[in-house]
Amino acid sequence: MVNVIHLRGGLTVPTDSHPSASPTAGRGVLAVLAVGGIVTTLVQTAVVPLLPRLPRLTGAAPVDVGWVVTLTLLTGAVATPLLGRAGDMYGKRRMLLLALGALAAGSLVCAFASTLPWLLAGRALQGVGAAVVPLSISFLRGVLPPQRTGSSVALMSSTVGIGAALGLPLAALLVQYADWHAMFWAMTVLSTGVLALAWRVLREEPARSPGRFDLLGACGLSAGLVFLLLALSKAGEWGWGSRRILGLSGAALLILAGWAVQQRRVSRPLVDVRLATRPAVLLPHLAALLAGFAFYANSLVTAQLVQAPRATGYGLGFSVVAAGVCLLPSGVIMVVCAPLSARLSAARGAKATLTLGTVVIAAGYGLRFADSRQLWAVIVGAAVVSVGTALAYSALPMLIMRAVPLEQTAAANGLNVLMRTIGQALCSAVVATVLAQHTRLFADTGGVAVAAPTLDGYRVAFAAAGAVALLACAAACLIPRRPRPEPSPFQETDQDARPELRLPAQCPPANEVQEPADTAADARPGPGAAGTTP
Repeated sequence: MVNVIHLRGGLTVPTDSHPSASPTAGRGVLAVLAVGGIVTTLVQTAVVPLLPRLPRLTGAAPVDVGWVVTLTLLTGAVATPLLGRAGDMYGKRRMLLLALGALAAGSLVCAFASTLPWLLAGRALQGVGAAVVPLSISFLRGVLPPQRTGSSVALMSSTVGIGAALGLPLAALLVQYADWHAMFWAMTVLSTGVLALAWRVLREEPARSPGRFDLLGACGLSAGLVFLLLALSKAGEWGWGSRRILGLSGAALLILAGWAVQQRRVSRPLVDVRLATRPAVLLPHLAALLAGFAFYANSLVTAQLVQAPRATGYGLGFSVVAAGVCLLPSGVIMVVCAPLSARLSAARGAKATLTLGTVVIAAGYGLRFADSRQLWAVIVGAAVVSVGTALAYSALPMLIMRAVPLEQTAAANGLNVLMRTIGQALCSAVVATVLAQHTRLFADTGGVAVAAPTLDGYRVAFAAAGAVALLACAAACLIPRRPRPEPSPFQETDQDARPELRLPAQCPPANEVQEPADTAADARPGPGAAGTTP
């Protein structure tokens, strides 16, 4: 167990940087959380091969079927920061179990669904599972020893790419050779199994943030995110200049601006806006948004490109299953690169890892731009982008953890993952618009006209993703090497603190972070810290 000192207001400060758990127990925790991250991402992406068949299977209009993906995106975006803050306050284990439980319940609802409304209800519950990865990253910081945190966080970050790479081919196989409900039954079994393992293996870590949950702030953030992501996800369909998109965008900006003002005025905010706007935190959030855009273009465009008809002159005419298999090497590469990225961050710092990762992503899109006609070139280009994504995604949570107090880790990581989600939604809308503008008719071998994007359309998408990756590189270069010390907003002020509650010299406050040689991969409380992080 961790020895803690209890401060006035309910804050608990650990005197040890990690519990005295055995290495075997630590590996068990990491294994359960990593599987949970993979299953969560797999559930989010597995429904894609089913979309063309849903109008016939559910009797719904084709235009309404897109909500199966959109609604999951919206609930995931809302749940991620809210459960992150709740995890800091009430315990990350509790919120992890809640997110996994919602994932299992949503999968079960979808397994029994035969109409679109019930399917949407299940998908909305599944979206809550998006909070599993950031909560897991924050949980690992509190329970693992410093020397293992970097590699563990890198592995958890890579589960996003692994799940996405595995989800498409596995779901396509189930949809093609079994009843479509079988896919959701498989999701139910997997998510329930992870929930049971998490219940048995995970033990609550004690670092908590005091105060009441900011319900008004939660409502404001939820409304703003719903309007913003709805505008981004529907921009390609409704038109960027349509009244609905402009109205949703304007409403989102007004609500989020008011929400930011409200967060600055409350004593226990849902998101510490003052902390989030400091360069050491703001720039990793900006890099996460841009990296999310660049990452998503890889899988999104690759799947469409290899399925394009051979009549286009560049398409390979692959099936959905074959297209998914083309993405498998990317998932394997992310697994291999996870420990390498952790070692690089330990040696050169997380900032250097993020910078290198974004450069590699841009180089990968340069290869995609140069040649996307041959299968080997497509796979190699996608693999290079995946290497860069693994480096960038492993560095982002490390940069966040070194810049925020321990008791705000889950909320800050949740916000960072939210920025990736916004980047992915923006990428989806931009790519859809670009490809739609470059679509024309091609005559196949039978003389039948087939509508498909031109190769120039895909090249424009590659160029846009590469340019965004370079913008992420610029943001990474501007991240401060050493965050300027600043006390946690959840610590008591000097005039309120009583002498008998002050911590001994050998036990620094929870928000102090050791920063040797800018590695900071697993920043956590420990002796010898010179100050506090912002």
